[in-house]
Parts: sequence; structure tokens; C-alpha cells
Amino acid sequence: MATARRIFPFILLALASIPAWGQAGKNASQNNPQVFDAPRVTTEAADSSAQPVDPKSYLIGPQDILHIEVFRDQDMTRSVAVRPDGKITLPLVHDIQAEGLTPERLGEQIKEALSQYMTSPQVTITVMAVNSKTFAVNGRVNRSGRWPLVTPVRVADAIGLAGGLQDFADEKHILILRGAQRLDFNYKDYLKGKKEALDQNIWLQNGDTVYVK
Repeated sequence: MATARRIFPFILLALASIPAWGQAGKNASQNNPQVFDAPRVTTEAADSSAQPVDPKSYLIGPQDILHIEVFRDQDMTRSVAVRPDGKITLPLVHDIQAEGLTPERLGEQIKEALSQYMTSPQVTITVMAVNSKTFAVNGRVNRSGRWPLVTPVRVADAIGLAGGLQDFADEKHILILRGAQRLDFNYKDYLKGKKEALDQNIWLQNGDTVYVK
């Protein structure tokens, strides 16, 4: 009985501490900022939109990564980076212009060059990474970052790719920074379908930055 009387105060102290521990854990959870995954830059148009590079329309640029497959020729099949001068180097073909051509057109030119050494070569060009054309979205959006500009993207699309606006973002005065130009976009009026704002929802160009205050 004496032992029970000695233990009883410690039990009461432990029970009294439980709410404090629970509250501390709750506060720690509330204070931790939400962490977003970094956007993945892939050969698709800005990550989740899943728009592959069109070999008939995409124009290759410097620093793009190309996979050149020559059917049944592993020695010729390889991945190459487009050099700053816009050219790539291949065995037999040596230097060949890639910048400004579509993957389909580049494949035809490589095929023509290889025809001097091979019988009816079959060449396929795949863009593995788009590094020559990008746009950025910064400021009060949920995922700031830079995306490859593979297919045409409008300002509103770029905001969607960045996870939308954060609370207290200025929806009426979004800026598109294009060199020395500062272009306005009223996202709030755009959502209401107002004509002026619809006209402001322009196609982005390589190097553009959408900034949300």
C-alpha cells in the first residue's frame, strides 16, 4: 500500500504532461512550411502537360540534346549535344548544321550524307532534352522555376504550370518581362472573360519571365 502511494503522484504527473506533448506536436506540424517538389525539366512541354516534341515543327537550337538512331548500326547511333555554333558532329558525316532545322529535316540531311557510305540508311532523330528555348515563372506562385518551351504556351498556361497563384498574389498586375519590355496581364479579368485581358494572354517567347507580385 505504501508503494502504491509513492507511485501514484508520478502517474498523475505523466498524465498531466500528455496534452502538452500533443499540443507541441500539433504546433510543430502547423509551423512547418509546405514543401513543393521541384519542377522537372524534361523533353515534354513543361512537365505535367505531357506534350512531346513534334519532329515536324520543333526547331532545334544550341544545347538541345538529340538522340540519333541509325537503324541496325550501333556505331552510328548515339546521343549528341548541339554545339553553340548550331552544329553536331557524327562519324562519316563530320560537322552538320542542326540549329534551325526540325528533327525530321535533320534526319533527312543525315540520311542523305550517309547514303555515300551506306545503302538506304534509316535515320530517326529524337529530342531528348530541350535546353535552347525556355520561359520562367517567378514570384507569388506555388512552384517558381523554368520550363522548356517546346510547344506554344500562353501566360495563363504558364501560371497553371507553376501551380497557380499563392494567397495575396496581385491578380490584376502580372508582368511579362521580355528583354526591356514590360507587358501587363490582368489574370482576374481574364478569368471573367473580359476581352482586354484575353488579348493580354499572349504567347510566350523564348527567354520570357512571368512575374507575379
